[in-house]
Amino acid sequence: MSAVAWIAVVSLSAWVWLLLGQGFFWRTDQRLPDRPEPVRWPSVAVVVPARNEAAMLPVSLPSLLAQDYPGAAEVFLADDCSDDGTGELARALSDRCGGLPLTVVVPGEPEPGWTGKLWALRHGIAAARRRNPEFLLLTDADIAHEPDSLRELVRAAGAGGPDGEGLDLVSQMARLRVASAWERLVVPAFVYFFGQLYPFRWVNRKGARTAAAAGGCVLLRTRAAERARIPESIRQAVIDDVSLARAVQRSGGRIWLGLADRVDSVRPYPGLADLWRMVSRSAYAQLRHSPPLLTATVAGLLLVYAVPPVALVAGLVRGDPAAAWAGGAAWAVMAGTYMPVLGYYRQSLWLAPLLPFTAVLYLLMTIDSAVQHRRGRGAAWKGRTYARPEAAPEQ
Repeated sequence: MSAVAWIAVVSLSAWVWLLLGQGFFWRTDQRLPDRPEPVRWPSVAVVVPARNEAAMLPVSLPSLLAQDYPGAAEVFLADDCSDDGTGELARALSDRCGGLPLTVVVPGEPEPGWTGKLWALRHGIAAARRRNPEFLLLTDADIAHEPDSLRELVRAAGAGGPDGEGLDLVSQMARLRVASAWERLVVPAFVYFFGQLYPFRWVNRKGARTAAAAGGCVLLRTRAAERARIPESIRQAVIDDVSLARAVQRSGGRIWLGLADRVDSVRPYPGLADLWRMVSRSAYAQLRHSPPLLTATVAGLLLVYAVPPVALVAGLVRGDPAAAWAGGAAWAVMAGTYMPVLGYYRQSLWLAPLLPFTAVLYLLMTIDSAVQHRRGRGAAWKGRTYARPEAAPEQ
């Protein structure tokens, strides 16, 4: 066989392994566990870190204030040095909408060694703990919840499975907005790649070594947060949701992660530049700022995603049936594993064959993330740039 054919066979082998051996990451059936309602509904504090979110709050905050929850619940919004009137708008929305009580906390600029979001969470959680809540719902300012969202999260946390154990962390990956052409092309792939890195089934099984969460919607037992020293133990984390899940798991907590049906992100990413910034700000941090890991990732993405269509076309043009067959088969498996996520986002399945193009876009975003980091502009978000964790001073 030709060299192209051999490379295509390796790519096909990788896809067969991903299909069967990576926790069935491509399936979308990991939804909130259906548990009986508790005899007594525990108290919950909803903590929302917010920095310059005046555009999002009119859509997201009323959905939190309107939660139909049978137990005691209140909302704590931590205004992270916003200059667009976020805190004032939150108070006005609370006065207008009523519902759950709202407290606005203003923590000031973060101390060295803290990311802004975790600094805001620290102060929001500290204010919430004065009420001794049994659960904390950590949710972003761009996340809208259906009225029964909190009720269903707490119900799911009550028992972890047939063994009857409770869950310490329940996280749902909010359904991201998919409206523009670029969002249709890039957003479902974001969920697909996340699931490939952190297969939900692996996260959810008892005694799992894989840990992950989706930062937009995390229900956390207060005692588990205290045991894991949240957020102090992860104060430098740029990818804070995965770090939070790892800290809870390492401290003996049971975690669960799945897709949401009634929790939605309302933040728009209408153009490629918006999506590019969203991905590139943390991509290199995901690789632990490691050039060897970056090199391996680039090579792996090219082998797994770019080789199949290239091998198919090259095989057809050069009359190399082995290359064409292996490349076409790998591309077909790839597209087939992408279809469930497209279905979850109610998108045309004809987008599935475009996954190689989308993967190359993500590859370029990852390289750009590394380049920006080298230039001192890595992990930049809303006017702040964060150093790699080992460069941040200890407290």
